Order: sequence, then C-alpha cells, then structure tokens
Amino acid sequence: MPLTAVSLGRLGLPAPIAELAATRWDAVVVGAGHNGLACAAYLAGAGLKVLVAEARDRVGGACTIDEPWPGYRVSPCAYLLGLLHPRVIDELGLIARGLRWTPATAGLFVPFKDGASLQLWDDDERCRAEIRRLAPGDLDGFLAFSDVKRRLRDALRPDGDDDLWLDPSPSRDRIEDRLGDDDEARALLFDWSMVEYVERFFRSEYLQMAYLGQGVIGTNASPHDPGTASIHFHHQSGRLGGLPGAWGYVEGGMGMVSFLLCDAAREAGAVVASGLPVARILPGEGVELAGGDRIHASVVVSNADPKTTLRLIGNAAESSWRDRVGSIPMTGCTVKANVALRELPDFLARPGTDGPQHRGQVNLPLTKAQWAGSFASTRDGLLPDRLWAELYFQTTADPSVAPTGVQTMSVFAQYVPHAFAEGDWETRRGEVADLILGTLGRFCSNIPEAVIAIEVLGPPDIERRVGLSGGHIFQGECLPPFMWDRRLPSRTPMPGVYLCGAGTHPGGSVIAVNGRNAATCVLADRGQVV
Repeated sequence: MPLTAVSLGRLGLPAPIAELAATRWDAVVVGAGHNGLACAAYLAGAGLKVLVAEARDRVGGACTIDEPWPGYRVSPCAYLLGLLHPRVIDELGLIARGLRWTPATAGLFVPFKDGASLQLWDDDERCRAEIRRLAPGDLDGFLAFSDVKRRLRDALRPDGDDDLWLDPSPSRDRIEDRLGDDDEARALLFDWSMVEYVERFFRSEYLQMAYLGQGVIGTNASPHDPGTASIHFHHQSGRLGGLPGAWGYVEGGMGMVSFLLCDAAREAGAVVASGLPVARILPGEGVELAGGDRIHASVVVSNADPKTTLRLIGNAAESSWRDRVGSIPMTGCTVKANVALRELPDFLARPGTDGPQHRGQVNLPLTKAQWAGSFASTRDGLLPDRLWAELYFQTTADPSVAPTGVQTMSVFAQYVPHAFAEGDWETRRGEVADLILGTLGRFCSNIPEAVIAIEVLGPPDIERRVGLSGGHIFQGECLPPFMWDRRLPSRTPMPGVYLCGAGTHPGGSVIAVNGRNAATCVLADRGQVV
C-alpha cells in the first residue's frame, strides 16, 4: 500500500516544532490539500527545501478518507475522479505509485417521477439508443449539444502543451483567439444559462431535466442564471485516461489521490506535517504557528482558500488584493451525505438493486419551476420542498471501502441554506437528513428502509471540518465572472506569497494542476523551470 495511505493521511509531526523552526526552508506550503501536495512535489523536485504545514490531523483536505463508521472509508467531499490533469499524473508518476480507477462508463442515469428513465451512457451507440427510445425527436439536437462541448474542449484544452489549464492565467484575448468565429462555443463558455443551453438543443422535457443540475454543481446560482452552462462544460472538459469528459471511481477512495501526491512530495524531499496549524503568514519571512513559533522561508504558498489566506496575512495584505478577495462569492449551498446501505437503491423507474443504473452517476431531477423555487427558498434561509441530488456508489466498483455485504452511497445535493432563517445546522440536521431520504424515497422503493447510517455535512460542517470558507467546495464561485484570467492568479502582490488552491485558475474539483501552476510561478521567479 502507498506509504501515506497506511495511516490514512495521519502523519503527525516529523520532528519537534523547535527543530522545524530552527530549519531554514525555501518554501512553506500552508495546507495539505491535493493542490498543496502537488505544489510541494514540484518544488521539492526542483531542489527546494519544502515544508507542508497542515492544521488538521490528516492530509488531503476535501479529498481525503474519513471513517464515519467502523469499516467504512469515505471521502468527506470529493467523490469521483475526472479532472485530475494528465500532466500531473504523468510527471509525478501517479500510475506507478498505485493510482487506479474504474471508468464510470454507465454515464448518467436519470429516473423520472412518471416512471420513465434515461441512461446517458458514455458509449455513443448505447446513449443514442436510449435517446431514440425516450426522445427520438431530439437525437440530432443531442449530437449538436455534445458537439459544441467537444469543439470548446478541443479549442481550449487540446492534448499537450497548448492546454490553457497549463497557463496560470490565460487572457480573454488568448481565449477569443482560440474560439475564432465559433459563437456557440463562446456562448457556452461565457453566456448561456443551463436552461438556455438545454432549450436550444432539446425539445423533450426529459432531456432538459436530465441535464439542468449539471449546470449548477457546487454553484450558488439557479440553472436559469447566465453563465451556468459553463459549469457543465468545466466538468466535461477533462480527458481522464485519454477519454474526453470521462469520470471514474478511484480504487480505495478519492483520498488516495491526495495520499499518492503526498508520497510524491515526500519522495522528492518535502517534509509534510499534519496537526501543525499556521496562525499567520508573514510575507517575505515565512509563517507563525498557532503556538507562536516561526518557520522562516522566503516563499509561502497557500493552499487555503483566498479568504482564509487573507485572514492569515492580515494587515500585511495589499489593499486592492484584499478588495478582490472580498468580492468573491464564497457561500456554499450544497449538502453532502455519506450513507451506509444494506442494499443499493431500487429505482421505481428501473427496478433492481444491482444494475447498470448503479454504476455511473444518478441524478434525481427537478423541473425548471422547481429549480427556481428551490433556489429562492434557500436564499431566504429556508429548506426547499425537495432537493436535486446526485448519487454515487463507490462499492459497485470497489467493495474494499465497506464491510462485506453492504454498500456506500454518496449524496451530493442542493440547495440548502448556509444559515437558516430559524435554527441552525445543529438543530436542523435531522430535518435535512429526512429531506435527503425523502427525496430519494420519491424515486426508490427501498429508501429509507435500506439505510443503515447517514452522515450529513452542510456548508458550516464542510467549513469546520475541511477549512473551506463558507463551506464552498470550490474556494469560490466558478461562474464566468470568476474564471480564467478573472480567477485569482497564483502570484499575489505580497512579497513571496503565492496561492495554489482551487481559488486559482483553472478552478475547483480534484485537478492538481493549480498546484503545478503555482510551482511554475515560484520557480520562474527564482529563474528555474518545472
């Protein structure tokens, strides 16, 4: 088993704090999320003396492995692999280190309340057969809907060095040059709401409903809002295993990605400590620990979200940078539920507890009107009547993460309030659990009876457990006004201070190229290259 995985990321202190403080470091990375670990691996690989300081007791951040119940290993936030950059996989040798995944080729399964269902397979012929069966008049529209994503992906993210995710801050002019006269690709990237996108290509309400949620994943916006179609493109822009738009289940759980990156960093010479909270970032000097000790380094790279980083820098923050960070929406609206099951859900629209419908992702849809109403309720601090939910079943691909004979289910749902108009998450958590299970129960004959245990994490829980301000899983909104060259650059105006988290380009999800981009900037400023 990979070294870091043996302890599930609980590394502790590699040396007494006094010894760490007495060492002169080239760089301190604040936070051992996957991007911070990737950054450390590149910096150490270039010969820098690097310390990674993680406040929590285990590394990985939102992409780690927890044990909410004996024998169960689940990720608190991240659940599928899709956007991890191939360059990082290759350069840090993650396959040789043990990274394995099972492609979720079953695609997207969507049951509907009237008994209809749709399985949008990754396999083109099977997917087209499903559309011919349920919405035959929309086959040409579906092909056009998919083609605009392909054109945009090929323009911005071709294989090789021209991938704009490898540019720490690609300009709008550079993007426009790539798009040329493709107005549809431009509208998908910058303008369309998800409602506009589906209505442009589909007449069938089934197909429209199937995709609406893909435009607001982790986003505090309605699919009626401009720019939400770009969220769908972001999540379809990867090339996992050379397959455009593919996603998969990581063997051992998503935390293995962080653990393998940690192994790469440590093998390169980085020192990684957990349970070592940083209290202040001192630009040009290093960091001050919670206990008052100082770690000296000319470079500090923060994997913390931008608002946490601003708090750590305090009065030393440059005023325009402070204002820019303050303008980033960072209020989470998602709830993550980890569920232990006696058996997989039995969907009324496609019965059975062991079928292809369980081997991809499952979306429990809302109508356009329900989306609008749900979003409005949450903005008022109220729970909506029903949730949109995305379900994943790690045990269908990897039974090792749970005791024999039981299943795990990851529920990613929205919208929920960050703060309730009445009560709080401690007093209303049970109500949210009931709403989640009630949402599933509308579509499944054996829920909640099949449920053994459920863990519910609202935005404040994610903020407290993972350290993400506002409980926002992407360190800030990923809508067009906050993406590409409008995302925070890796370099900050403060001397020697850099960012490497999801708040930088290319945004959120388990990508790791944010960490690579930050390392590229650090090394370039030192006259070195990755």
